[in-house]
Amino acid sequence: MDLDDGRDAGPKADLPAGQPRTRARLAAVQALYQMEMTQRDLSLVLQEFLGRRFETVDIYAGADRSFFRDIVEGVARGQAKIDSEIAGYLAASWKLSRIDSILRAILRSGVYELTDRDDVPARAVINEYVEIAKDFFGGEEPGVVNGVLDRVARARRSREFGRKAGGKSGPAKAAPRFGDDTSKT
Repeated sequence: MDLDDGRDAGPKADLPAGQPRTRARLAAVQALYQMEMTQRDLSLVLQEFLGRRFETVDIYAGADRSFFRDIVEGVARGQAKIDSEIAGYLAASWKLSRIDSILRAILRSGVYELTDRDDVPARAVINEYVEIAKDFFGGEEPGVVNGVLDRVARARRSREFGRKAGGKSGPAKAAPRFGDDTSKT
């Protein structure tokens, strides 16, 4: 996405041909990032994406527009609640404001879906946003997305993580909090 200063905030590589909701999620993350970086109003960003970008940017071709709108509006409407949820899974020494803006947008979108979109399986939400994080980051960030969203999902949708058919259930290993150094013993 081109920002006013000419920088591009798009993924490192083009996405493979994706499903409509995958493309909508990517667009939502970029719209939320744009809103934060430019301080543009929600309605202007929605208008820009729905009226122009979805028609002219290949990676958004075929995106589910209503799903995109729901994510962006849902995150904007519930950002304080969503940010509180994310902060609960970060290490005590970390603050959400210290995290990269794109990473914040990814986490916010994922947490919104996990808390407000019960029609989407939790594992699908986690996988989709981990893949989006991989498109933007090559370091530990996809693991952070996985860890935070997994913890939110297990807390909010525990029924989806119960016993598998023919399998054993047991306590799930808690994902480390972002910023905790788990390599030291």
